[in-house]
Formats: sequence, C-alpha cells, structure tokens
Amino acid sequence: MSNNLTKDLIRRVFIEMLNEKPLKDITIKDIVTKCDINRNTFYYHYADIYDLLSEIFQNELEIVVEEYNNTMSWEEAFLFAAKFSLENKKAIYHIYNSMQREELENYVYNVAGYVMSRYIERENEEINALEKDVKLITRFYQSALTGLVLQWISTRMQENPEEIINRIGELFNGHIQESLERSAKSDKFR
Repeated sequence: MSNNLTKDLIRRVFIEMLNEKPLKDITIKDIVTKCDINRNTFYYHYADIYDLLSEIFQNELEIVVEEYNNTMSWEEAFLFAAKFSLENKKAIYHIYNSMQREELENYVYNVAGYVMSRYIERENEEINALEKDVKLITRFYQSALTGLVLQWISTRMQENPEEIINRIGELFNGHIQESLERSAKSDKFR
C-alpha cells in the first residue's frame, strides 16, 4: 500500500472511531488493528494520535483554501468550510470535550479568519479602507464566528447551522461594507 493510501486509511478509520467514541478512548492499537497495519507503520506517518488529529484539521483547512470561490458570500463560504464538521458532528463533539479542544478551536478560528479575510478584502477592493481597520474588522468577525461555532458545538450542535449563519447574514447585511466605508472616509479627513 502506498504512503498516501495508508495515511488516508489511518485518517478515515480515526474519524470513524471519533464518530463512535470519545478521543480519550481511542488508542493507537485500536487504529492499527482496524486498519490492519502494524504500529511501526502508524509511527512512520504520525508521532501520536494528536499529530494525526492536527493533520486532519490542517488538511481540512487546505481544502477550504483550495476550494474557496470568490463569488461566494461569507455565509456560503463559511457553511462550505463547515462541511467536515457537519458531516462528523459526533467526532467534533468528542474532540470538543477532550484535552485536544485547542486543536478544534484553532481550526475553527483559522477557517473563520480565512473566510472573513477573503470576503472583506474583496469588499474593500473599491472602498480602500485603512489596512489597520480592515484587519480589525476581520478579527472582529473572525472572533464572533469562532465564538458562535464553539457555542453551537457545546450545545451538541442541535440548531441548524445554515439557519443561524443565514440569519446572521440577514441581520448584519451591509455592516462590513459600512465599516469599510467609514474607515475610508475617516482617512480622507485626517
């Protein structure tokens, strides 16, 4: 089996297991047994389970970056980015309730940052707001979305995320553009 196929198998089996039981209950022995590989093969690819988890989140972030479409609204882009989480709700909840919660929080924060940064940069192309304000607006929405997602996960992901994100989009429609325009105007008067 090639290295990439082996890594894909390990990742897939690990995600399946995470959808079945908490992270703390998954061992390398469980993974290698289910993959029908030896421990050395696992350790050839990963230092430990946490290294594997980190790579999964990194791969998912790379997918978001590669597939991001500039014609998407931030709501569409964020829901696209949340696809992995929505398809693996139990796994995400198990990670959230583990010692590796920080990996999940960083992943959500990075995805929210990427989506908002791309969207805000696109909105700012013709407005020319101050760069420091663009960064501030991006961080604000990145933090707000991250907090919202983590709260949603903590409540066992019972609400429909599409409804929540779309409602936020309706309620705050135009706020990003208005903020950028205020920045551009304030620069003209300095």
